Amino acid sequence: MLFNSLHFLIFFPVVAGLYFGLPPRWRGPWLLLASYYFYMSWRAAYALLLLATTLLDYFSGYRMGQLPTKQARRPYLYLSLVSNLGTLFVFKYFNFFRDAAGQLAGALHLPLAAGPGLGLLLPVGVSFYTFQSVGYILDVYQGRLEAERNLGRFALFVAFFPQLVAGPIERGGHMLPQFRQTHDFDYQRVVSGLRLMAWGLFKKVVVADRLALLVNPVFNHPRQHAEGPLLVLATLAFTFQIYGDFSGYTDMARGAARVLGFDFNLNFRQPYLAASVPEFWRRWHISLSSWFRDYLYIPLGGSRVGAFRAYGNLLAVFLVSGFWHGANWTFLAWGGLHGLLLVASTWARPLRERLAALAGLAARPRLRHGLGVLTTFAVVAYAWIFFRANTLSDAVFVSQHLLSGWRGLSSGRVASLLLDFSQHYRPELAVGALGVLAMLLVEYLGRHRSPQAWVAAQPWAVRWTGYVGLTLLIVYLGVFNSTSFIYFQF
Repeated sequence: MLFNSLHFLIFFPVVAGLYFGLPPRWRGPWLLLASYYFYMSWRAAYALLLLATTLLDYFSGYRMGQLPTKQARRPYLYLSLVSNLGTLFVFKYFNFFRDAAGQLAGALHLPLAAGPGLGLLLPVGVSFYTFQSVGYILDVYQGRLEAERNLGRFALFVAFFPQLVAGPIERGGHMLPQFRQTHDFDYQRVVSGLRLMAWGLFKKVVVADRLALLVNPVFNHPRQHAEGPLLVLATLAFTFQIYGDFSGYTDMARGAARVLGFDFNLNFRQPYLAASVPEFWRRWHISLSSWFRDYLYIPLGGSRVGAFRAYGNLLAVFLVSGFWHGANWTFLAWGGLHGLLLVASTWARPLRERLAALAGLAARPRLRHGLGVLTTFAVVAYAWIFFRANTLSDAVFVSQHLLSGWRGLSSGRVASLLLDFSQHYRPELAVGALGVLAMLLVEYLGRHRSPQAWVAAQPWAVRWTGYVGLTLLIVYLGVFNSTSFIYFQF
């Protein structure tokens, strides 16, 4: 069930209406039932996998909560880690490693026959709910969180439908206390949540899905669109497509939770306004980057070790992060590229400071910040090529041809080339560009506070004009073909 589907348009009001209409003691079970129905709407059998993960991690956490020392808790920690990571390996990574081993054996001329592949469909959202559950187990093991004794409450923490399939990846310390509270109908919260859901829907169906109609022909067949201007256009379009798609989902998830009385953590904070790559990762997919920071980077030693090892830790974390996104060399390359960019940014910080002082930028902080934003945006957009490309060879091809076709082209020739391409995609180009401008304008105006708070502070006439306008844009310009969200594949 997609947030941008008629199914969800019927499902959510029914769930919310019954939730507030039921006695408080039945609201939790009702949300749990609704969450499993939501998940089973994709493939009912995989709800058994979700249930198995829930039961095993509940048992592991419960037992660890009864034991006084880490040494005594360790077997249950290993039980949870092996089962959760083993599930990810079987469903998501087995075929990748099988194929990689076969390719390596062929390259080394080893008589190693590749075993049969597993024809398993990847369960939607498995990486998200697995990491959320593992985070809970690690917190209990470290003594940072008391084990949840109520099985139903823990099951709802793992399966809560707004963030079940694409995050944000919430922490037990943040969500479990909320599930213990009674949430009565609050008009202001409901309005705020619906407003956030509408904004997320706009970003998904008007911005992201329109831009996808431009991006997909180029990236699915890059050798048929080998002109540099077209590849640059598609790369920029994907840069905003993935942001509109993923942040749009997050806005809808946070809005749905807010209607029901729950608060999710912020997952995006105007990432394309970042003035450096490290700052970008403090603004983009915050729940995942903070998960890797707390549960992988810091346990590896973080920056407390020597500089060389700290750089190695950064690179390792981002390689794992890239691999988390998918069993494909493209994601490993994307993660590795960001890891190298972070290492380079950290290593070159003193040099940047000296160059800025020599160029007189130290006395012009706005200019320096603006240059940082443009530079960061450029390298992040370039890295998205490896994320979007279907194969590593396609990504390399696009990278090599970004600058081809520009030399000797007049501005009129470039415009003519783009115009010829856009003849078949003129509505997508126009609507996508206007949608991106609207999205960036609203987020820029709300950069010092959330766009939600900025809208709420406007006079009622301005707000309602915006609501009506947003609704009309969604209805008339949205792409409603049940296009799945990009991060559902992870």
